[in-house]
Amino acid sequence: MMKFRFRRQGADPQREKLKQELFAFNKTVEHGFPNQPSALAFDPELRIMAIGTRSGAVKIYGAPGVEFTGLHRDTTTVTQMHFLPGQGRLLTLLDDSSLHLWEILHHDGCAHLEEALSFQPPSRPGFDGASGPPSLTRVTVVLLVAAGDMAALGTEGGSVFFLDVPTLTLLEGQTLGPDEVLRSVPDDYRCGKALGPVEALEGHLRDPTKILIGYSRGLLVIWNQAAQCADHIFLGNQQLESLCWERSGSTLVSSHSDGSYAIWSADTGSSPTTQPMVATTPYGPFPCKAINKILWRNCESGGHFIIFSGGMPRASYGDRHCVSVLQAETLVTLDFTSRIIDFFTVHSTRPEDEFDQPQALAVLLEEELVVLDLQTPGWPAVPAPYLAPLHSSAITCSAHVANVPAKLWARIVSAGEQQSPQPASTALSWPITGGRNLAQEPSQRGLLLTGHEDGTVRFWDASGVALRPLYKLSTAGLFQTDCEHADSLAQAAEDDWPPFRKVGCFDPYSDDPRLGVQKVVLCKYTAQMVVAGTAGQVLVLELSDVPSEQAVSVSSVDLLQDREGFTWKGHERLSPRTGPLPWPTGFQPRVLVQCLPPAAVTAVTLHAEWSLVAFGTSHGFGLFDYQRKCPVLARCTLHPNDSLAMEGPLSRVKSLKKSLRQSFRRIRKSRVSGKKRAANANSKLQEANAQLAEQACPHDVEMTPVQRRIEPRSADDSLSGVVRCLYFADTFLRDAAHHGPTMWAGTNSGSVFAYALEVPTAVAGGEKRPERAVEAVLGKEVQLMHRAPVVAIAVLDGRGRPLPEPYEASRDLAQAPDMQGGHAVLIASEEQFKVFTLPKVSAKTKFKLTAHEGCRVRKVALATFASVACEDYAETCLACLTNLGDVHVFSVPGLRPQVHYSCIRKEDISGIASCVFTRHGQGFYLISPSEFERFSLSARNITEPLCSLDISWPGDAARARYPTAT
Repeated sequence: MMKFRFRRQGADPQREKLKQELFAFNKTVEHGFPNQPSALAFDPELRIMAIGTRSGAVKIYGAPGVEFTGLHRDTTTVTQMHFLPGQGRLLTLLDDSSLHLWEILHHDGCAHLEEALSFQPPSRPGFDGASGPPSLTRVTVVLLVAAGDMAALGTEGGSVFFLDVPTLTLLEGQTLGPDEVLRSVPDDYRCGKALGPVEALEGHLRDPTKILIGYSRGLLVIWNQAAQCADHIFLGNQQLESLCWERSGSTLVSSHSDGSYAIWSADTGSSPTTQPMVATTPYGPFPCKAINKILWRNCESGGHFIIFSGGMPRASYGDRHCVSVLQAETLVTLDFTSRIIDFFTVHSTRPEDEFDQPQALAVLLEEELVVLDLQTPGWPAVPAPYLAPLHSSAITCSAHVANVPAKLWARIVSAGEQQSPQPASTALSWPITGGRNLAQEPSQRGLLLTGHEDGTVRFWDASGVALRPLYKLSTAGLFQTDCEHADSLAQAAEDDWPPFRKVGCFDPYSDDPRLGVQKVVLCKYTAQMVVAGTAGQVLVLELSDVPSEQAVSVSSVDLLQDREGFTWKGHERLSPRTGPLPWPTGFQPRVLVQCLPPAAVTAVTLHAEWSLVAFGTSHGFGLFDYQRKCPVLARCTLHPNDSLAMEGPLSRVKSLKKSLRQSFRRIRKSRVSGKKRAANANSKLQEANAQLAEQACPHDVEMTPVQRRIEPRSADDSLSGVVRCLYFADTFLRDAAHHGPTMWAGTNSGSVFAYALEVPTAVAGGEKRPERAVEAVLGKEVQLMHRAPVVAIAVLDGRGRPLPEPYEASRDLAQAPDMQGGHAVLIASEEQFKVFTLPKVSAKTKFKLTAHEGCRVRKVALATFASVACEDYAETCLACLTNLGDVHVFSVPGLRPQVHYSCIRKEDISGIASCVFTRHGQGFYLISPSEFERFSLSARNITEPLCSLDISWPGDAARARYPTAT
């Protein structure tokens, strides 16, 4: 017989109002470098830059903190972008030949980006001057003329159309077809192949009525739009790639598909020019790749710049991504590690100026943005305050540190500045400085730490909108790898022609995959940190303000504890260097602990006050005293049938049959149990009970939700011994009268081990504890019923609040925990949250997330949510991310559901796996290999761009033509 339980709905209006004051979900800002960039634009008047992506996103950047983001309705590649100078408007061309006009509008003092108009070329025969297929309507190039009021559209069929930009409508009667141009060329040139698509359009800086048109065949035409005739024709025969018109209009330069460029004179009368003044293949004489884009910039000093991309010798360096900078006799070949998207120079664009005087060169690559100072000898790179490539080496883990002390912050910044000192002669700061950042100074400093595949840990300033690089720690120098050989080969190659110069920091290749960082922990009060890696290496480091030369203590911990029958089949351990080693200013290694077998570290935690570090792998966990440099504890967690843990990360295929067998057993078991339940149930009685319940159920009563039946996991599941979490706490474990140091470990099979630690206490006023040995005794062992993996463990004090971090209470940096009332331990597994009393470890409260919501826990964190209505009121809650991408917030210790939001797409497995919560109700997750999405669950603690832009509209009449501008 089906039973119904009823409970009061309990919709407390006061509590609902309090929730609104505490919780609010916002996706606030995207940190990092845009994924798959495809187009670039720069407004020299407003000093802002736009980047378009292959997913249809538009991102505009100015000074640090000035950011605008828009997204086209269709997920189509942005192929070209053009600013209307000084107006805060942007014209974008998509891969489907549609044009879109964007505006930066101000509302309540802050600016935001909106799409104002769009234009889709008609797909009809005759639009492109020929009765061909609709594909001829494809727009190949866009040029803004007449201060941005009109746009010239070059097409694949060789025609040039003119568009009224304020209304995005075609101007009838002004179309320039290829036949009209051919009438001006000699007969011998006219015969043969067609002109081809319009490859380039350039405007005259001082005469907006003139347009330089370049056709694929090589023909160049200076077209007078006012007189509707060709002023001059250049009879080129080499396939054209790009054009540049010198500011006086007397010289133009063309680049070609054979790796050559040509300089033409426009002051040669009205007769067609057949030969250029100069034609050269800079990296010839052997066949070269095309020069895709070329720029000419003149200087008051007399030596003009020629900057171009491509043109490398096809056989030798055809796979290189290069931009060449030529001034007088100086040639530098900038060698990048990713594909070049576009580039521009920051120079004078005022018509009254006689010279360009380029200040900087900005190169947008597929994986990073590089800016070079062209005013300083050697053309050094300018550090970017944002858009740094987070994925310069693939991100393998991340961690957030909140409320960083000012002294530690200054020391990290200083160490970072010493890593990349700027030349004293450089006079150029970051050139993209448009707009004003209106956001208040962050109340606290936040660090985002990212571990990488090449063994580095990068420190980022995550306090505001712009994610700024501060410092980079490399652990590779401690180990013997093949990187020295690679460096010597690279150095030898640089001495040859062409004069390559490595630029940029994107380097996707790792010298040794074992160097990969898996876990990072930082103690912000002692400047000590732990970095754990793929080959079982656990490094304890300490921040130093001066370089040093010292040896690193090396110890090993056998987690198998001489257990028989297990043979490690994975990678070898990394070999540490011996003897004193030089270490630069920054975090310097003090102790290296090597786990055996050398499997990837899956969990790590640090207690700087006790000088203890705990670490876990797929084989077990260990405890190490890094003050005395000796192991304290090693515990093997392997199940006798767990052979997969011994195969390493590259030997997963062997377990396929076993996994399939277990899956079919579970399916068969659930079907059998389902049939038994169905046979015993009476469907008619169930229907009657359901109708009766609906009739009898009052409006203020709700039915308890039906819980899903959860199948317990097998004890011999593969990788059941993986250690998922480790935790230190000063709490009651042995009895209710005495508290002391404890260590907790949770595994993949739902086991929780609690150890009582004997840690010698420091003398009053002293920082270090005595040199006596630390002892560990197993105090409790808990096995969760369904054997669900343990995701996190936290001890709550007598008031139900999390215990403070090491040194917080002793240095009066946080409220001391309540050690009088009974403590409790919160254990979060993949299926449920459960609170146990201490020291008895009896169940007190629980919430079955999988049974209620049908999802599994992936990430959890305890966070403080401050009220927007009352500055002094805050609640500590449990934030949880599920495998469906939803974020749930629960009260602590009652575990009552507060709010839940849809945050990440459930298909985005890597995004869910990369999520990290902060202590103040925010979070980060990777939306691409190069971008973090920042979200906020707190109604008060929100980090979002608040900025303004000084825009000069051309006039009230022009402004009125925009529907959205009113």
